[in-house]
Amino acid sequence: MLLEALLTNEIQEYIRKQCENPTSQLAFQKNPFPHVEWKLILQQIEAKAKAKEKLPLWYSTRNIIYPSKISVEQTSSEKTAIFKSSLIRGKKIIDLTGGFGIDAYFFSKQFESVIHSEQNAVLSSIVQHNFKQLNANNIQCIAGNSEEILSSLQQQFDWLYIDPSRRNEQKGKVFMLKDCEPNVPELMNYYFQFSKQILIKTAPILDIKAGLNELNFVKNIHIIAVENEVKELLWEIEKEYSGQPTLKTVNLTKSKTELFDFVLNEDSSKATLGKPEKYLYEPNAAIMKSGGFDEVAHFFKLKKLHPHSHLYTSNELINFCGRVFELQQTILYNKKNMMQLGLSKANITTRNFPETVETLRKKWKIKDGGEVYCFFTTDDENQKIVLLCKKL
Repeated sequence: MLLEALLTNEIQEYIRKQCENPTSQLAFQKNPFPHVEWKLILQQIEAKAKAKEKLPLWYSTRNIIYPSKISVEQTSSEKTAIFKSSLIRGKKIIDLTGGFGIDAYFFSKQFESVIHSEQNAVLSSIVQHNFKQLNANNIQCIAGNSEEILSSLQQQFDWLYIDPSRRNEQKGKVFMLKDCEPNVPELMNYYFQFSKQILIKTAPILDIKAGLNELNFVKNIHIIAVENEVKELLWEIEKEYSGQPTLKTVNLTKSKTELFDFVLNEDSSKATLGKPEKYLYEPNAAIMKSGGFDEVAHFFKLKKLHPHSHLYTSNELINFCGRVFELQQTILYNKKNMMQLGLSKANITTRNFPETVETLRKKWKIKDGGEVYCFFTTDDENQKIVLLCKKL
């Protein structure tokens, strides 16, 4: 196997040392290991560099072999995989779309045995090698079609895990699960022959209502953000579940984990509206994705500035899942007030406002940065207002 040539001490040390250097520059250098294809070595350097922040365990473990840089970019991060593995446990799980094996590795900490199913035979062998380096001895790697693997194994699993990939990247930003591989909605009854519980990972771009239209028996929907950027949605399916789904949002940051859950109920009462008070609250990205804007107001006992602004306010400071600001000044948005304000530098956010951040910066000559946080939004009387704040 050609990949075995990459495991010599000399090549591994070279890859490690070159991780900080752009492969675009290295590509023009002479290959110091002519018996191994230069492109293959460069691929290892590039992929390992990508893994430094995203997959620190893999990066720091000796003799790890990497697939293409794109495969590393598309895989779960260690952060999201660790959180994901904390949600479920049992004796046996099968990862039907194994990929680079990050999720399967962390599932192996919660399950007695894990099966990593991967269609690409080369990738399957790479992952099998890596699991040995990571001492993950309770994972079995099987290469082949996942449906055929399930059929041949004829086992019952506590969980099936699926991370379907889009078959057609030209579909734009909106896509459906039926357009992915495997076609989960079509195969659901087949999957239920092998497990009553299924965990499906989708990209954050998938509309939650669209997903619910395609999937039955959804018990929980987990919206996972890292440093206020939504990374993935997890759909927890339980055969014959008949209740309303619970949306579980999480924002994983360096300093804390922000959690907010609510039951999806379209008949929930609307939030109370009010004028800006002493403190301003902006929900994190996971909550924004969930659409639970009225639920946030009810749970934290806050007022909303406008039904569509998704900014909240109170006179008492609370512990909130998102950014918190102390309001310094509120002005009506017009030319006279903006000229008098004379703002030269600020962090600008728009919420339910007709002009973009870029337009506002250019129009009023406001540079980015500084300690002033400026929200351009609409109040409960549909007036355009500007909120100048200090971040807490």
